[in-house]
Amino acid sequence: MYNGNIIIGQSGGPTAVINASLAGVYSAAKQAGAAKVYGMRYGIEGLLKGSVLDLDEVLKTPEDVTLLRRTPSSFLGSCRYRLPNLETGKKTYELLFQQFEKLNITACFYIGGNDSMDTIHKLHLYGESIGSPIRFIGVPKSIDNDLPGTDHTPGFGSAAKYIAALTKEIICDATVYDMKSVTVIEVMGRDAGWLTGATALCRGADCDGPDFIYLPELAFDLESFLTKLEAKMKTKKSLVVTVSEGIRTAQGGYVCEMGGDEKRHDVFGHTMLCGTAQFLAEVIGRRLSCKTRGIELNTPQRCAAHLLSACDESEAFAAGEAAFHAAEKGLTGEMAAFRRTGDAPYGCEIVTVPVGAVANAEQCVPRSYINEAGDDVTEAFIAYARPLIAGEVAPIIRDGVPAVLKRR
Repeated sequence: MYNGNIIIGQSGGPTAVINASLAGVYSAAKQAGAAKVYGMRYGIEGLLKGSVLDLDEVLKTPEDVTLLRRTPSSFLGSCRYRLPNLETGKKTYELLFQQFEKLNITACFYIGGNDSMDTIHKLHLYGESIGSPIRFIGVPKSIDNDLPGTDHTPGFGSAAKYIAALTKEIICDATVYDMKSVTVIEVMGRDAGWLTGATALCRGADCDGPDFIYLPELAFDLESFLTKLEAKMKTKKSLVVTVSEGIRTAQGGYVCEMGGDEKRHDVFGHTMLCGTAQFLAEVIGRRLSCKTRGIELNTPQRCAAHLLSACDESEAFAAGEAAFHAAEKGLTGEMAAFRRTGDAPYGCEIVTVPVGAVANAEQCVPRSYINEAGDDVTEAFIAYARPLIAGEVAPIIRDGVPAVLKRR
């Protein structure tokens, strides 16, 4: 029988399977006999305000848990809140630990990406400094697939599956007319191009895939890009290019900033990116005198739960379970992580890694996964990514559309 209560938070950008991880922690905790499983409303920022949810009030049946696993977005709500440094933010930590004490919390779980792991790391360090017995465990989440210490992150597989499917559909649409055209598809990815590389997964007997793929790991040269398009168009009328939103020039400036629009920044100081595809489409239209279209995939990449990867969904749930069991064993300051055991057949085991090694760090696409010309991915990338999009999870349909668990 597990002693005490636990609390779970979700933070950062949502994914199509972030709630599967929430369900995994919840299910493992209830099976172990935890009396109460609380959820932070709107992450650590909500907890600071004392805003919590008793998950038993919304997960009353096994069917509710199943529906939660297939519900996109962050069921508990999210935030982009950076905890202060331990030396200067003592009052903030005192308030948080007062909340933990009030709820009789013995383990805290935070589901998120790079910045979220910074949060759980700081909570662990503060707890350690005051001798708190509370265990702090991170659960990975990121459609960007950019967390170090793990082979991949829950959320990437489903986003990659959706993006690959949509790319194939766009390519079909782009060939409708007997005329010269270039379609530029902008995919999420600030510093890591995993999602953009996933557009290559649409290649097969029925589709040649994108003509060019550009990731932010390599500098983008506009003139070279236009020259390649001109040469390609001599043998093929309709071209489709996929680019990461974060592609940069050799000087370090974002391509989307070349349009001259003033850019905003989020609370972590990151430039808020958009407009890369539209800018390139306009430049291409002037240079090649052809029809162009810029398509920004935007938020559907992270909330398309109607096309879940079965691999991704099951691993997200398993990561939540593993995180709870780690805390149950007395571990703290750790993150559940995947260690690949093979590509064909695919296999992964779940381990834990120190969360401090993950916080505020990024894992980008290795050079060996990008072709020599820098305008496509290699077969090694395909071998890595293909298993992660395998399988389908049928949505629960009500009134003709997928059902979700309604947030309260």
